[in-house]
Amino acid sequence: MNTLFLAWQAPEKRCWVPIGRLTYDGVSYQFIYTQGVREAQQKCNFQPLESFPQLDRVYESNDLFPLFSNRVLSRSRPDYQDYIQWLNIPKDEDDPIALLARSGGRRATDKLEIFPCPEPSEYGEYHIHFFPHGLRHFPEVAQSRIERLHPDEKLSLMYDFQNPVDPKALMLRTEDNICVGYCPSYLLSDVFAVLHECAGLPIVKVERVNPPPAPLQYRLLCNMTACWPDNFQPFAGKSYQPIVKDIPA
Repeated sequence: MNTLFLAWQAPEKRCWVPIGRLTYDGVSYQFIYTQGVREAQQKCNFQPLESFPQLDRVYESNDLFPLFSNRVLSRSRPDYQDYIQWLNIPKDEDDPIALLARSGGRRATDKLEIFPCPEPSEYGEYHIHFFPHGLRHFPEVAQSRIERLHPDEKLSLMYDFQNPVDPKALMLRTEDNICVGYCPSYLLSDVFAVLHECAGLPIVKVERVNPPPAPLQYRLLCNMTACWPDNFQPFAGKSYQPIVKDIPA
């Protein structure tokens, strides 16, 4: 079972809230809203997505829903090979779910982002890829520093207590103390759970640097590895639980 979550960013408050879950069992796709949509409605005036107007319905299809398929670059595009290189996905593994999981499916026309539900790696570890958030808010020195990063270079996680959007925000910092983006908000609950349960800190490394003309949002690909605590369930908070009753979490 492949599982992706859908997050929405409030336009004014800029906070990210998980609002839905997409699953694929190898035959059909299923989309449901999660409890996070209630928070988004109450605090940020979220309105149901046009593609999924009913919050308490299970949506099923043999084809990938247009909301998601429209976020996958067509293989016929001349820049497709560059695209999968930016994502560092092997050519024989570039199925739509893998592309959405790695790319985030971000578009300039809305405030939605897609991210995968982690599964234990072959070594029994927590492992996930991500593109740092917020780079456009950093000075040019940060963007220049990214261009000089190299694969497997370690990045430190640093608290940003005075962040006006999220006081739990974690910056990514190089060894020479240059901040090169934020750890995505959707990972924070897992990061803090791992910090509490594991002896060592999560390890964040540079996976790939994509210099211009790669879009800024795809400039730096990172990966994070940590232990997988006993009885640990990623994204287990209330916001990730289905609104529809009798649907497995």
